[in-house]
Amino acid sequence: MNLLQLFKASLHSPKKIAAFRLIPIGKVMQYIFIYILLITSISFVQFINGISIQQANMEGLLEYFQEIQWLLYPFSFIFLFVLNTLLIFVRISIFAYVGVIILSLLKRKGEYRHLWRSTLFASTIPMLISVVVAFFNISTGYIQFFIYFVTLVYLFLACKYYPIKR
Repeated sequence: MNLLQLFKASLHSPKKIAAFRLIPIGKVMQYIFIYILLITSISFVQFINGISIQQANMEGLLEYFQEIQWLLYPFSFIFLFVLNTLLIFVRISIFAYVGVIILSLLKRKGEYRHLWRSTLFASTIPMLISVVVAFFNISTGYIQFFIYFVTLVYLFLACKYYPIKR
């Protein structure tokens, strides 16, 4: 399957999300890093717009940013990429551990690595919600709670399709 097919299937099919646990890790990493690049790009654009607003408010800052602009932008993009990578991997890892608990409660069989992959694909819609939230610069705890709740619902629905323990 190509990445677009994975994306489309992970939007609406918990059964396929459960089946994606068997996808090679290379495809999984491509999928997650494309998402991270998208989030980083949006964050970088917001960073640049924030600097522009601050430059208009402070006279001396404008001269300083003109001098270090060639250094500031590449390092800020790299820093944002690393930070987003860390946060997304931690979030998926925590939800995968919760998925292990869900599997044991449902008396299903699966390993952490399978649940990590399923969690990644189960968090596709929450990722899209977080992209929209980041794009419009909305930040409330309720939205984050909603994003986590949707991830758990998709993960629970996918765990129901894992094999039953004997």
